[in-house]
Amino acid sequence: MKRIAILGSTGSIGCSALSVAETHPDRVEIVGLAAGANIERFTSQVERYRPRAVALASKAGLDQVHAGLTASARDRVAVAEAGPAGLCAVATHPDVELVLCATTGTTALEAVFAAIDAGKTIALANKEVLVMAGGLVMDAARRRGVAVLPVDSEHNAIHQCLDGRPRSDVRRLVLTASGGPFREWPAARLASVTPTDALAHPTWQMGRKITVDSATLMNKGLEVIEARWLFDVPGDRIGVVVHPQSVVHSLVEFQDGSLLAQLGVTDMRLPIQYAFSYPDRWHTGLPPLDLAACGTLEFAQPDTTRFPCLALAYRALAGGPALPVALNAANEVAVEVFLAGRLPFGAIPDVIAAVVDDAERAQLSVESLDELRSVDQRARELSATLAAEVQST
Repeated sequence: MKRIAILGSTGSIGCSALSVAETHPDRVEIVGLAAGANIERFTSQVERYRPRAVALASKAGLDQVHAGLTASARDRVAVAEAGPAGLCAVATHPDVELVLCATTGTTALEAVFAAIDAGKTIALANKEVLVMAGGLVMDAARRRGVAVLPVDSEHNAIHQCLDGRPRSDVRRLVLTASGGPFREWPAARLASVTPTDALAHPTWQMGRKITVDSATLMNKGLEVIEARWLFDVPGDRIGVVVHPQSVVHSLVEFQDGSLLAQLGVTDMRLPIQYAFSYPDRWHTGLPPLDLAACGTLEFAQPDTTRFPCLALAYRALAGGPALPVALNAANEVAVEVFLAGRLPFGAIPDVIAAVVDDAERAQLSVESLDELRSVDQRARELSATLAAEVQST
């Protein structure tokens, strides 16, 4: 029985994870749940799965959940806390064996470190944790002897292809990208992209922020940074290919020239279940991939002229630990302002580039969580200022 805590249980990944738990009630027990502000959905989840530890962003939200539970579900909850302390309490509950981090942004960063320190296996579906603090997180995991298992379909695919092989066998990693909804749009047309356009992903059903990141190719850039830390492979040995069908989830090229690829249906329950079951494999109940029905599989080089965010991510990775922090913060702010209708789609990479330039000039240090938070705050403030200036012109 895997005893699991889910940080971000009301989001798309969290809901898929609970679906996996329902498929395997004899193998998965939900011990802890944490979410942001979706009171109705969270109340339903707590009622259904009866966790021992729960957390929400606010105390008022927790009170609403408590009031909405039946007596039996309420009595089951032994730990209920709000805010960052609540995330840490759920992640470090003594009955928890594996923590799935499926939150967005940086809110769960301290909780991940706390879970590692408590000896919990980490299943990571949150890009920002490794983009911002990859070196710190992986160093902590190595010292504690804790496994960090990737849930993103691309990194999960690479994990499966490597399957314990030594890094000396690896020539390069190849991440696949769907190309997003604007893969075939000319540069001139990109200037008129609306939030509705950007949220219409052709392959995956995801949250709003990650869907926009897919449209700009920043999502793939963040995944390059993640892969560098997850698999201890330098950025110049991590490639990206556009694969619109999203059937090949990623590949590993070995020193002899052989390529191993992981293929599967486009359903996040597969990589989530792999992280839950590893090193075993469980039956999913999902339909198998029909290769004949897939038809032609296409591969192409990404266009970093139309989509400069990918190149910006490579630049940040090569520039030292402060630059990915600044890149991530600037992207979060720019995407938020774009979704609010106050920033043109094409200005997203402009804001990010200016913030990365600032971090590079300042030669900022990131050797602790406090320094990381300081760089992050500086980048967010500058991004907001730059976005407002674009809006006013």
